[in-house]
Amino acid sequence: MNYRTLGRFNVKVSEVAVGGWLTHGRSIDDASTTEIIRKSFDLGVNFFDTADVYNNGEAEKSLGKAIKGLKREDLVIATKCYFPMSDRPNDRGLGRKHIFESVHNSLKRLDIEYIDIMQFHRFDAETSLDETVRAIDDLVRAGKVLYWGVSEWNAQQITDLVHTARELNANPPASNQPIYNMLTRGIEEGVLAASEKFGIGNVVFSPLAQGVLTGKYLPGQLAPTGSRGADTSSNMFMKRFMDDETLTRVQNLKDFAASQGFGLAEFALGWCLRQKQVSSVIIGATSAEQVEANVKASGIRLDSLVWERAERILEGQ
Repeated sequence: MNYRTLGRFNVKVSEVAVGGWLTHGRSIDDASTTEIIRKSFDLGVNFFDTADVYNNGEAEKSLGKAIKGLKREDLVIATKCYFPMSDRPNDRGLGRKHIFESVHNSLKRLDIEYIDIMQFHRFDAETSLDETVRAIDDLVRAGKVLYWGVSEWNAQQITDLVHTARELNANPPASNQPIYNMLTRGIEEGVLAASEKFGIGNVVFSPLAQGVLTGKYLPGQLAPTGSRGADTSSNMFMKRFMDDETLTRVQNLKDFAASQGFGLAEFALGWCLRQKQVSSVIIGATSAEQVEANVKASGIRLDSLVWERAERILEGQ
């Protein structure tokens, strides 16, 4: 496993991380989560991502159980807040009260003393940036949080956030968690440039387009029973990729990856990691075997012409 810094900040995260968005506390039980986390750790993964809203806190609880017995200093734990956790009017958003309570509730569920990376799950137009920045800065100074960042904020929002932190002499954001994969490249239009300018590391989610870039979904055929693709009505990130034209191009990409000596999943993860502003790719896994296959992406370095050819294949050229 190779490790990268979180942007300009000197904390090393594994190039491949394990997240619990659709798995921990939901589609797999605690015993399976523990098996996956322990196998990941044995393979060199030190970065584990979760959020309070994932299955309404159950994902954090499951991850907390899974890391028991591992040395805390060997782990980088990231979680998030913003989305409503109840019907209570203050149990949402990025106001001081919600951030403060979210951090402490996540600490309880994870059963740890500090959070390595606390991220704001979405932009909050109802809260002033100075309130948000002062709240998280106070938690950093109190030792509850080491680094903080955002998720799915655009380039201008990130820029305004950094400037606000500077004006307040507060600890700046260190991370951004956007969606990024070979089929979803929106962050290349501005977010990556802003990240480089301000020294922010991107820890990208859905690097395999929710499994589409594994090649398991075939054109003209129903998605495997029980797979995420079998019910796209509940997964907005997948639906637009399940047409036959896209799936045919993905199969062509799978053949090209094989000609380069790689499985499609590791090839697609390696494509994300070709960006120096990407610190880590966050995978979801329902088995230890999936983790073993995906961690092979760490260290892939290919000529730019290979990546360009891969991109043309997905464009139908």
